[in-house]
Amino acid sequence: MAGQAARRGGAMRPPSSSMHAALARSPAATFLLAAVAAAAVVGGLYFWVVVSSFRLPDSGAAGCRPDGEGSWSVGMFYGGSPLELRPIELEGRSNGNSSAWPVANPVLTCATPTEAGYPSNFVADPFLYVEGDTLFLFFETKTTTSMQGDIGVARSFDKGATWEFLGIALDEAWHLSYPFVFKYENEIYMMPEGNKKKELRLYRATKFPLEWTLEKVLVNKPLIDASLVQFEGYWWLFASDFTRNGVEKNAELEIWYSNSPLGPWTEHKQNPIYKSDKSLGARNGGRLFIFEGSLYRPGQDCSGTYGRKVKLYRVEKLTKEEYKEVPVKLGIEEPKKGRNAWNGMRYHHMDAQQLASGRWIAVMDGDRVPSGESTRRSLFGYIGFLLAIALVVFVGFVKGAISCYIPPSFWVPLTRRTELSRILPVHRFNQKVRRYSTNIGRYFSATKTRLNEKTWSNMLLFWVVALIGIVNVCIAVHFLCSGNGAEEAYTYKGQHSQFTMVTMTYEARLWNLKLFVEHYSRCESVREIVVVWNKGNPPSSDAFDSTVPVRIRVEEINSLNNRFRVDPLIKTRAVFELDDDIMMTCTDLEKGFRVWREHPERMVGFYPRMIDGNPLQYRNERYARGKRGYNLILTGAAFMDSEFAFKKYWSEEAREGRDYVHKNFNCEDLLMNFLYANASSSRTVEYVHPAWAIDTSKLSSVAISRNTQKHYDIRTNCLAKFSSIYGPLPQKWEFGMREDRWDK
Repeated sequence: MAGQAARRGGAMRPPSSSMHAALARSPAATFLLAAVAAAAVVGGLYFWVVVSSFRLPDSGAAGCRPDGEGSWSVGMFYGGSPLELRPIELEGRSNGNSSAWPVANPVLTCATPTEAGYPSNFVADPFLYVEGDTLFLFFETKTTTSMQGDIGVARSFDKGATWEFLGIALDEAWHLSYPFVFKYENEIYMMPEGNKKKELRLYRATKFPLEWTLEKVLVNKPLIDASLVQFEGYWWLFASDFTRNGVEKNAELEIWYSNSPLGPWTEHKQNPIYKSDKSLGARNGGRLFIFEGSLYRPGQDCSGTYGRKVKLYRVEKLTKEEYKEVPVKLGIEEPKKGRNAWNGMRYHHMDAQQLASGRWIAVMDGDRVPSGESTRRSLFGYIGFLLAIALVVFVGFVKGAISCYIPPSFWVPLTRRTELSRILPVHRFNQKVRRYSTNIGRYFSATKTRLNEKTWSNMLLFWVVALIGIVNVCIAVHFLCSGNGAEEAYTYKGQHSQFTMVTMTYEARLWNLKLFVEHYSRCESVREIVVVWNKGNPPSSDAFDSTVPVRIRVEEINSLNNRFRVDPLIKTRAVFELDDDIMMTCTDLEKGFRVWREHPERMVGFYPRMIDGNPLQYRNERYARGKRGYNLILTGAAFMDSEFAFKKYWSEEAREGRDYVHKNFNCEDLLMNFLYANASSSRTVEYVHPAWAIDTSKLSSVAISRNTQKHYDIRTNCLAKFSSIYGPLPQKWEFGMREDRWDK
């Protein structure tokens, strides 16, 4: 009997081994590996095509990291009235040291304290202190070491165009923000928000602007965004207390009054002034100000997201017993570029003050993402990956289960039938299990037949499942790897600037032009789009979906020379010449602009060529890659200094070259390269590698370069002509010489 049992025990092993062999031969493992490989390929492709168009955070940076509170920065505004303010870029303020012609908002970012050795994720809540011609700016800086707000201070000697970070003015063990700074009886005070301490504190400067001491506690309540103003004989304190019963967060406002900013303070009889509806601007949005005898209060519209925008109210009645205010127009143009604008999604704070000259100056903070965006993007990204993984595992399990037969003997060991075993409960249980396992095996067999992959319905099912998985992978890559989803501008020496786009076209290419304008007008640094209209009836500027002004410059004759015509209406030094049939990302444009600002004496572009040989011959980019260098940049996509380039092109020395261009209706870009090379003995061109670029001329029947060989022959003749007039082009410049590898 023992031998029989041993034989029976041995008989159990083969089914188990056969099951494992079946699993090994199952397509489940193959499917899982193939699915993972496909997901990696799709994710990489999506990253290259889509995600690479966004500016990604620098992984090695100490500050400016994604933060759940946002990516706030600060901009400057000017005007003859606080109700009509214009951003600094419209004031024409320039700084040649940073190639900022003009300086553009934002003027203060997280990079300002970070580069000074105080790593910060954002700067917000700016308040000005004016001392003669010097401006001091106090603001909240979210430090990366403690992940709480400290009060930073910067200084400007040129009315806000450039700022020097001086250091941290106030650092406590709790979060600080909203540094309301004011002067009273020859002393300078600061009243920051520190509601975690559950009291409103007043600090006095002992050595302005970096050393402060606690003067007193004004109110023993956790007041938020407190602002002071002296009006009609009293000092008034406007603030919010979200711990008050029955009030909605960001929807409460209360008023206190006193004979002195040092107190004591008495509550207004109408408190709380507001207690519900976050869209009403109850929470303060900066310093109150007086203009033409009326008191104005900026408040925050927090509907949808915290700090969505500033609302302005004119106070019509303010007494100890009554308060009434009415909304008025803020007078600042709403941002139109969405996330591609520094304040495109939110702007929640403003401090406007009158200068001794009578003009008004204001600081305002802004953010390109809504509150909690980084957390939300991470959550969506991880969910996308988990769904994709779950889908792959589920399909692999189903395929493996269908392909694998599990014999009943695997579940229940065979036992010798005896009279005793028939009456034991375990035997009856084994019989039931074997019966159920047999039924399951039959079900798997039937399902396997129905799910034959060779049928159209099952192939369709497979592709639907694969598409769902691909979509989830793309969602995950998009939210986890694309930064904040914005195509941001790059700073140079701490400053932003703007450029003008110039493109040349005519009526046969109007459809191209509309796509061109709609796309590029959303790029952050684009100030204006100038359309050089060479032939036909020009469209109206209103015909375009644009976030920036579009100016149609109608030319008298159809000539390629018109591309570089001197245009006194262009308000920026930097001009980006771009053919209307080239589409590329805004991030690539911003990279090119950043490189040009480093060397404004060069042409910086995206299409390199290597011109050599005897005689000179025009060849495509592949030839330049083979030679590992270039000495010419096509101006169909290139930045240049309009003041130098356009005047040079229309100078007397360029007349013969211009005539040749007009005669052949070609080679204006080659002529510009020869003129640059002739004017300098140093480097005159620089290349930037685009993430991707689409040349829609290949789809058009009206492109002058449609016949490639004929086009190249004409340009080879141009090279011979121009070299005989203006001399040779410079020697080769190698790819990949930049540390950031933008020219790889």
